[in-house]
Amino acid sequence: MSVLIKNGTIVNADQSFQADVLCADGKIQEIGSNISAPSGAEIIDAAGQYVMPGGIDPHTHMQLPFMGTVASEDFYTGTAAGLAGGTTMIIDFVIPAPQQNIMEAYHQWREWSQKAVADYSFHVAITWWDETVHADMQTLVEKYGVNSFKHFMAYKGAIMATDEILVNSFNRALELGAICTVHAENGDMVAQLQNKIFEMGITGPEGHPLSRPPEVEGEAASRAISIANVYGVPLYVVHVSTKQSLEAITRARNAGQKVFGEVLAGHLLIDESVYLDKNFESAAAHVMSPPFRAKEHQDALWKGILSGNLQTTATDHACFCNDQKAAGKDDFRITPNGTAGIENRMEVLWHHGVNTGLFNMNEFVKLTSTNAAQIFNIYPRKGTISVGADADIVVWDPEATKTISAKTHHQNIDFNIFEGMKVKGCASHTISAAKVVYANGELKVERGAGKYIDRPAYASFYQGLDVQAEINKPKSVNR
Repeated sequence: MSVLIKNGTIVNADQSFQADVLCADGKIQEIGSNISAPSGAEIIDAAGQYVMPGGIDPHTHMQLPFMGTVASEDFYTGTAAGLAGGTTMIIDFVIPAPQQNIMEAYHQWREWSQKAVADYSFHVAITWWDETVHADMQTLVEKYGVNSFKHFMAYKGAIMATDEILVNSFNRALELGAICTVHAENGDMVAQLQNKIFEMGITGPEGHPLSRPPEVEGEAASRAISIANVYGVPLYVVHVSTKQSLEAITRARNAGQKVFGEVLAGHLLIDESVYLDKNFESAAAHVMSPPFRAKEHQDALWKGILSGNLQTTATDHACFCNDQKAAGKDDFRITPNGTAGIENRMEVLWHHGVNTGLFNMNEFVKLTSTNAAQIFNIYPRKGTISVGADADIVVWDPEATKTISAKTHHQNIDFNIFEGMKVKGCASHTISAAKVVYANGELKVERGAGKYIDRPAYASFYQGLDVQAEINKPKSVNR
């Protein structure tokens, strides 16, 4: 079975042009003018539409065990919802419990992910340290195609990575040709502020952002960047939500350090006023970390995108329904952290980015697909419409309109943080592995059709430098 997309405009990160696209056997087989349809081919007429690489969401949490519950969205429903919005691949997270064997956790997540309907890969979190973790990191890189390791600088008493863990893990990642990622919040400060605010009698969702002020994130981002700089390892800062974090990233990049920044669609469009909603369910629905911020931070984040200091967009998709959020009814500290967004990320970014003239279609493709593919070393297999690439494609109708609502979305959650937002520009068709999996509002997914994607290690970051010799080398003294 093959799929022929005719009469559309191909939009890649670097160029746009009119051409037909023939897909078969999971790959893009031919790009050209007036391609003849093979016998039995499914034909999509994309006249007036754009043919773009499928979205890559580099930050999701499907079926996540967290804060005493498990996310309502699993790998089947979550990847299906992604396909409905044009996202054809996710990079999720393996998060070992404290002292849990890293490989045991990895295999558990691989088992859960077997039901995925779209392609997926994993970052692996380093939540503790000993010699087994040191060895397992090598196994993950060399045998299982993991080239990124996550470090939570928050969630003290649970999965927080101390500075000692960061130092050990960053150094090991450098040896293996892997990139480090960080959730940048000072966990010690958060824990203290949470207790202080709760003891002041502020127990509802409004206490959540008060316990995680912007400076908490900025300090942690600066610290992680400094540690990465000492070891020379590339760093990827997830869900940047404050101008303080952005400023730290910008300084480092201007100094020549290899630092990347990710921004969530939600942080670009939703501000902290949501926590003051008198309706508990509405306010608690938005509890995530880092929290939604004041508008000045949103303005800074948009500028970060335009300046190139924030390279990717994600969702941090972690779904907890109203009944799960209710655990924090009288104590915001135990409200499960997380919001949804995988189905709507591309729509809201197109509407508020391309339609407003902030960036063009090619830049949209960079932000939603190509940059993530390049940073995490799966380009040009992913992130481009080119012969030989995986046939993961979204056909985008710039004239289509919709009103986002929990009543109509495909996400397995009973609210939507973008509820009521009207957008213009949506996926009309999504192709995954050369199969039409979404067409004009109808999902056509197959349980388990998604493939695990290996991400090879990067070329050596050492570049032949004997680090220890450099450290031990006598230093000249200027007098």
